[in-house]
Amino acid sequence: KALSVEVIKAASEGDVVAINKILKHYEGYIVTLSTRRFYDESGCVQYCVDETLRRRLETKLITKVLEFKVA
Repeated sequence: KALSVEVIKAASEGDVVAINKILKHYEGYIVTLSTRRFYDESGCVQYCVDETLRRRLETKLITKVLEFKVA
């Protein structure tokens, strides 16, 4: 489901609830982008979320939302 124009407009004006709705909307995509593969001590492949990268992506999204101008 797409985000409504009202939520986007409110988020661009700094509404914390609206920003959280946007973050929740993109949560799965951000987690997918920040998932990293590594090998454990026995050589088996493991996957985990790189929390630093996840926070950086969330921060970048928030920054862009706040810069967004609704016509």
